[in-house]
Amino acid sequence: MRHGQPKMAARERISMFEMKDWIEQYNRSEIIRHPAPDASQQLAAAATLVVSSSAPRALTSVEVLGLKPAVVDALFCEAQLPYGRWRLPRLSPFTWAFIFRVLWLCGYSRNIESAGAARLRANTAAQRLQSLAGEGPVLLLGHGVMNRMIAKHLLADGWTRQQHNGSQYWSATVYQYAGV
Repeated sequence: MRHGQPKMAARERISMFEMKDWIEQYNRSEIIRHPAPDASQQLAAAATLVVSSSAPRALTSVEVLGLKPAVVDALFCEAQLPYGRWRLPRLSPFTWAFIFRVLWLCGYSRNIESAGAARLRANTAAQRLQSLAGEGPVLLLGHGVMNRMIAKHLLADGWTRQQHNGSQYWSATVYQYAGV
């Protein structure tokens, strides 16, 4: 499950250099504490084990669901975003985030985890989740890009996607091991 909507002050257009501060603020942000959607609450109630990234937005999402994580690990944190040094042009942070994510996928990872390293981390995360799933249904409160990277490894290991409700905040995808 992806975390709820982060509590971030609206920002005007910023430079790619200012993205460094925006990314740091985003990484420290909690979520807006509105009730989670019914579908998210129902999925959460079915879990026997709750796993969360160590990011505040994931941890506060667990709280909003009324749960306590059994496992909190940076292994499940979002793939990092790079930033640049230019002071112009000035764009919205979300436009920069899109541009930098595409650049990151193309190999630009100055001073952050590369896409290849993130894929390896996603594989480790998928292995960990598969191990934990032996205890029953697992709910992972994570992040958009990393959740999709973990999903690729689960699918490659024989898991099948049972349910998917998008990629917005609070969205979730359910996987089941094909051998079960």
